[in-house]
This record gives sequence, structure tokens and C-alpha cells, in this order.
Amino acid sequence: MANQSDGTTSADVDWDASAAAFDEEPDHGLRDPRVRAAWAGRLRGWLPRRAGDLLDLGCGTGSLSLLAAEQGHRVTGVDLSPAMIGLARAELAGRDAVFLVGDATAPPVGDRRFDTVLVRHVLWTLPDPGRALRHWRDLLRPGGRLVLVEGVWGTVSPVGIPADRLTALLDPLAAHTRVERLSDDARLWGREVEDERYAVPATVPSAHPPAP
Repeated sequence: MANQSDGTTSADVDWDASAAAFDEEPDHGLRDPRVRAAWAGRLRGWLPRRAGDLLDLGCGTGSLSLLAAEQGHRVTGVDLSPAMIGLARAELAGRDAVFLVGDATAPPVGDRRFDTVLVRHVLWTLPDPGRALRHWRDLLRPGGRLVLVEGVWGTVSPVGIPADRLTALLDPLAAHTRVERLSDDARLWGREVEDERYAVPATVPSAHPPAP
């Protein structure tokens, strides 16, 4: 699910009711070929080159899931909204993808482990992002990747999570972390933006202890 640039929070939104119009935003539905190509290019740089198992949390209508599947990854998508999940299933019908209704902080994947956990515009909505990150880390195979796309939106009452706070939360969890600024790439958003928008690809250690 995505951010609300008008300052409303994720909890204020009826995501099932919003599902039908969700993809009208350029960076949601990726219907513009230029926007779609820009996100596909970024994903190639963030995801492992070798095809693997990818968990897309807060997957919405599955736009990033589709790009990942097109790049050969086996996708499991999770979203709290049944309507969003229904659209994602239709979008990726016939592909190596499974979509589940569930909470991104406790995805219903059992003991499965993944090569990549991809999360866009979800972490900032959570009351305890550090706890969520620890759980997501433990859903990864050793040496796996967390790919987090986040930001701070709005000027009057900004909402979001700054990059420096996110990297501080990741420091004890990741072996390697980098911040990739996204604000200056208008192709990703279908327009010029002035907010802080960024991605943090992080690689977890080859072996890690379970979260406390």
C-alpha cells in the first residue's frame, strides 16, 4: 500500500474501497511505459540477479510483484486488503506468484524463508518499525536482501520515516546497507517531486541469530 501525500495516515484509508482506483496514481499502477520501465530498472539493481523467492509485503495490486515476476523471481505477495489481493491475483494470473491476505508485520507464510523481502511504503505506518524489521530479517535466508522503499511526504504536516532513522534501525540487522535517493527521478513518480523519497537495499549476514 502507498503513502498519502496529503498527510492522512494509512489507518485513515479504507483500502478495500480504494482498490478500484488505486492504480490510477502513476507510481501505483505503473501504466505509463516510462514509469514502468523506471521501476523495472531500479528493481534489477535492488534484487538478486539469480531468480529466487521474493516476499512482497503490502503488495497492493501487485505492480512491483509483476515486475519481479517478469524478472524471473517467484513471488509471494501479502496485503491486508482482500480487494487489493484480488486485483493482484488477476494481474499475475498464470505466473509463478501467490497472493495472501494478511498483516505485513506477521505475514502468513509459516516457516518459509525467502531470498528477498520487498516492502514499499509500509514501514512508516507501523507503530514499532524496529520490531517489524527484525521479523522481516528472520524471514530471509542467510545472505538474503531487504529492499525497503520509503520516504517523508508533505510539507505542512510531514509523515514518513527519514532515511537516517531507517538506516539506524537496520544497523544491527544488516551486513551491508546503502541509501538510494529517488526524489530526483521524476520517471518513477510520473512527475517532479520535492519530498524525501528513497530506497534502502540491505543484505543480511550469511548467518544471523533469531530476533529476541
